[in-house]
Amino acid sequence: MGGTDPMIDPSENDVETISDELLDQALAERRALVQLCLYAMDRARSTGVVERLEEGLAGIGVTAVRPDGQRFDPAVHEAGGTVPTDDPSLDGLVAETEVVGFSDRGRPLRAPIVTVYTQR
Repeated sequence: MGGTDPMIDPSENDVETISDELLDQALAERRALVQLCLYAMDRARSTGVVERLEEGLAGIGVTAVRPDGQRFDPAVHEAGGTVPTDDPSLDGLVAETEVVGFSDRGRPLRAPIVTVYTQR
């Protein structure tokens, strides 16, 4: 008859569909707000504002990536330039983070742009 399963309450399916749609909308809005915060941080002139935005983002799992002193990895860092060094132990290490990167609960959002030591 009619093709409906008497064991499934149609109102439960409607609630589940609405819940899924609301979750999808909330996640899309979260992504948009995170991107807006990153945009604002890049343009903020006040270190206090940048710090506050960074703290707020960290509170929801979005963390800054500053790989200073780490081995340069082109899979996760973007090279913005190099700086020569006579110290062989520094060769290939990140000298400075030019543009802070961000990750969302461990997933990369934006790679940091870094300056890398290169041996003369």
